[in-house]
Amino acid sequence: MPSSISNRVIELCQEKQSVSSLLAADPSLLPKDAAHRLYSTHPVSVLDSSPPKHRQIATPEELERAFSCGNFGQTRPSDLFLRIWHDALCTLEHDPLAGVVSPPLMGSSGVVPLSIISALPDICRHMSNLIARAQHEVILATNYWKESDASRLITDSLIELSKRAGARGARAVVKIIYDRGSAKQAFDNHLDVPESERTAEGVGIPANDKIPNIDIEVINYHRPVLGTFHAKFMVVDRKIAIVCSNNIQDNDNLEMMTHIEGPIVDSLYDMALLTWHDELKPPLPLLKINTAGSTARGTLDATFLEFAGKSQASRTETVIYTKEGPGPLPEHVAGDPHYDDDLASEMVRMQAGLTPVNGESVMSLVTKHLNDATHQNLHGTAPECAPEDTMTPYIPHARHDPFPIALVNRKPWGALNHSSVFTPQNEAWLSAIRNAQSNIFIQSPDINAEPLIPALLDAVRRGVTVTLYACLGYNDLGELLPFQGGTNEMIAHKMYSEELTPDERKLLHIHWYVGKDQIKPLNNKFKQRSCHIKLMIVDEHIGIQGSGNQDTQSWYHSQEVNILIDSPEVCADWLAGLRRNQNTHLYGAVSEEDGIWRDENGNEAEGSMGVKPGHMSWAKGVTGAVNRVRGKGGF
Repeated sequence: MPSSISNRVIELCQEKQSVSSLLAADPSLLPKDAAHRLYSTHPVSVLDSSPPKHRQIATPEELERAFSCGNFGQTRPSDLFLRIWHDALCTLEHDPLAGVVSPPLMGSSGVVPLSIISALPDICRHMSNLIARAQHEVILATNYWKESDASRLITDSLIELSKRAGARGARAVVKIIYDRGSAKQAFDNHLDVPESERTAEGVGIPANDKIPNIDIEVINYHRPVLGTFHAKFMVVDRKIAIVCSNNIQDNDNLEMMTHIEGPIVDSLYDMALLTWHDELKPPLPLLKINTAGSTARGTLDATFLEFAGKSQASRTETVIYTKEGPGPLPEHVAGDPHYDDDLASEMVRMQAGLTPVNGESVMSLVTKHLNDATHQNLHGTAPECAPEDTMTPYIPHARHDPFPIALVNRKPWGALNHSSVFTPQNEAWLSAIRNAQSNIFIQSPDINAEPLIPALLDAVRRGVTVTLYACLGYNDLGELLPFQGGTNEMIAHKMYSEELTPDERKLLHIHWYVGKDQIKPLNNKFKQRSCHIKLMIVDEHIGIQGSGNQDTQSWYHSQEVNILIDSPEVCADWLAGLRRNQNTHLYGAVSEEDGIWRDENGNEAEGSMGVKPGHMSWAKGVTGAVNRVRGKGGF
């Protein structure tokens, strides 16, 4: 495949029409038919789409061609962003919709007022507030939906949305996409979910009579055998989008969410339509109205701006007393919702739960907060931290101008092979690593994809500092299957002991995730403190965040959504938030000699399978794969 952008790709990106614009002209048009009308003359050749064997560094002229393919507004991306963008665009040569978005909308701009790095329920809390505040429509997409406290936060907000819409004399439209797997998907990947199924035990989406002022439609999307719908996002009123790492279920994961506004929301809207594929019953009310760009400056109110720049200690005290008085705010929980009017009020309520008012220690409140996600009673072991290191689930970003944002996604691929590798997501990751000048940071449940490890080792050998955060024991049984890459422990051991010289090892820093209230990594098998964040930051200003894991499933099979951003300020906030909201950097480092984590007494972590799981590891892997399909493993 080409290693430079062809004229054909430039024409695709500079086309005036998109799938969403065709549907705006004719809302009765099916998204799949709109896509066919625009791109059927461009033959798709996935099996011939191998990555180029030799990649040349893009010339200044080629970077200008890449720049011409985006709609970055008043912004000028950095050269590093353009190199990554260039390489992602090359994948459109074999499939214009390889990125699950109309090419003219793949590169855009926007703002990020808020990020969340915290336990899964905290992201669902924000999602529920956005749903309750919606005026017209909500599109929610997730991989795994399971009736739970997390899902009840969402379903409670649907009931609230219906009440508010009724009070306005209006109706709202809600579309939900998930992947629950069905034999029927061998014939139709996109299955309509009838009311009887979506209200059944285990799903628990409200019946129509519970949400009388909402027109709701649910589809179950999967491409057999392995083409999982793994993307996790939401678009509200075509003004706000979130891209997140979490499913809608109860678990012990630390997760990440980015709240996005500005023109890039139209790109995510277009992606949602392409993903929906079939008839919209009814059509989305805002199909004809382009509102994403109207809020490019964000929605932060004056109070939010006032405390966003203060230190954590003073911010927490100030907002609690000025907004609600000295008493503790009631927590927003499933079954007892307390919706807020804006982002600032949400943050006040969230941080109030982590602020001592009756003589508790800060760390005891952190332990309670993390335990509440799965109703466990694990004891915290970490000492108290400095005020500036206090856990802050909501991470506000100072007001900023729009910056470049691109979608680097991938389609689902169900076949039992690794043919679908030349995708915008994968090329963006590899290009970011290949073009990094100083440092690379990755956090992912697993870090074991076959193309990834050599790229990281090459970066280390040319003097780039590489820091990897992964979850000890995450889906170990599944990762032991043939062609899955192996466990995190196996990869770390091999990278340190077999691939690098002693001097090179000093540039590689691998850590196992450690919860904010702990002093050692806890194996994922115990389901107590795990991590599910998917994030790459390169040279402290390029970020790639979304649903894609650094494992075989995400690299070769699942549909994923990821944003590529160019912002030193947001990347700095992300790195600072990661340090505050986990103890991985303090207690999770493995040995630079052999890649093995040991405690102060030389003992490996409890539950560890070790770097040599044995000759029957493939049999254990079958068990893990079965559990994963049944919803008991990690996605």
